[in-house]
Amino acid sequence: MKIFNHIFISLLICVLINGTASSQYLIDEVSAIVGDETIFLSDIENMVLQQVTMGDNRPEEVIRCEVFEDLLVQLLFLDQARIDSIEISGDNINRMLDERLNDFVLRAGSEENLEEYFKKSMVEIRRDLRPMMENQQLASQVQSNLASGINITPEEVKRFYESVPSDSLPLMPARVKISIIQIDPPGLEQSKIQTRQQLLDLRRRIVEGESFRALAVLYSEDEASAAAGGEIGFQVRANLDKAYADEAWSLKKNQVSKIIESEFGFHIIELIERRGDMVNTRHILIRPKISQGQSIEAKNRLDSIANLIRSDSLSFQEAAYRFSTHKDSRMNGGLFVTPDTRESLIEIDRLPREMYMVVRDMNINEISEGFRMQDESGNTVFRIIKLNKQTEPHVANLKDDYNYLQELALANKRAGIYRNWIEEKMEMTYIKISDRFKTCNFRNKGWLK
Repeated sequence: MKIFNHIFISLLICVLINGTASSQYLIDEVSAIVGDETIFLSDIENMVLQQVTMGDNRPEEVIRCEVFEDLLVQLLFLDQARIDSIEISGDNINRMLDERLNDFVLRAGSEENLEEYFKKSMVEIRRDLRPMMENQQLASQVQSNLASGINITPEEVKRFYESVPSDSLPLMPARVKISIIQIDPPGLEQSKIQTRQQLLDLRRRIVEGESFRALAVLYSEDEASAAAGGEIGFQVRANLDKAYADEAWSLKKNQVSKIIESEFGFHIIELIERRGDMVNTRHILIRPKISQGQSIEAKNRLDSIANLIRSDSLSFQEAAYRFSTHKDSRMNGGLFVTPDTRESLIEIDRLPREMYMVVRDMNINEISEGFRMQDESGNTVFRIIKLNKQTEPHVANLKDDYNYLQELALANKRAGIYRNWIEEKMEMTYIKISDRFKTCNFRNKGWLK
């Protein structure tokens, strides 16, 4: 649980727009002092404006008081960070600044658009963001220290579940447990050769003087970056496919790479800039094309495998081990898990669309026909599915939803630890709040001493 993460983006925006038109008409004043830290009215009003702009339709006074208390809590954590002499690595701050600025640039469309919006140069934007990023990281580190080592026992989960009124328990959606067998298209190697040749032609045109940016707009199959001329912004190595990262880090500025194959397809890459342990690159991505004949052949092969399983000539688990090319499930009998949470009992609405369309009409233990889809990396694959288990929508209970309730109970326990810490910290910290905010209905009652 991050108590103030939901206001962090608004804080950043406020830092950047202070002194521009949005704050020209506000006579600033100190709204609170927490230890050695100060909250200004302009910060609060700009954040209120941001939340209203983002669609928060609650009364502004309610928003204002909530924002104000969130800032008070953040300053308690920040004050503790100063007391504990917590230090944040300069390299980490620089990396986070690069990531945040990259996000802003992507949203604005270009660095020029961002500079125009904030009426500041990129150097000034970076300079203004840095103190806020440092403070946010210091406060987050205090929270992390408080949360470290917190565990929860089955008995605590049971007590938490029993403490929640029955009409307040969450409604759990329909979920399924499925297994898959995946195969790649037949003749894929020939398709890869053709893709490589297409990229070789594009690389030759770039070397001969054509614009990499223009060709990326025309030919790249990475829709997210194609509109920006193939530019993906500053990234750390861990955020990139290994083959892509290895090649990007080997390039010199403005150098164009050889053709590389990643899990997403085939690329040519241009290094725009290296900054510390981050690089900014642009690329052209092309994926192998699959013909109708290849699709028919793949589906026929999968249908043959499915028939072997249906006739008990082969178990699904054995077939997955022998035939499947899906790395994450092959060694586990084909059991499919979500890429992010690694859960095997999956909300049916969270399945990829092609899989959802197949699973929704299946019965338990049924094996589907072969079908074509795009995998998590955007590549064309072919799959069959076995439906192992299905749950109907229901009110959460310990038998069927223990893991979910365990997460809720742990979050509730952490929230209680944070609340207790905040109450104790308020008692030992100098806090002064302006009269303007003394009528707020605070969640924590110790702000007014």
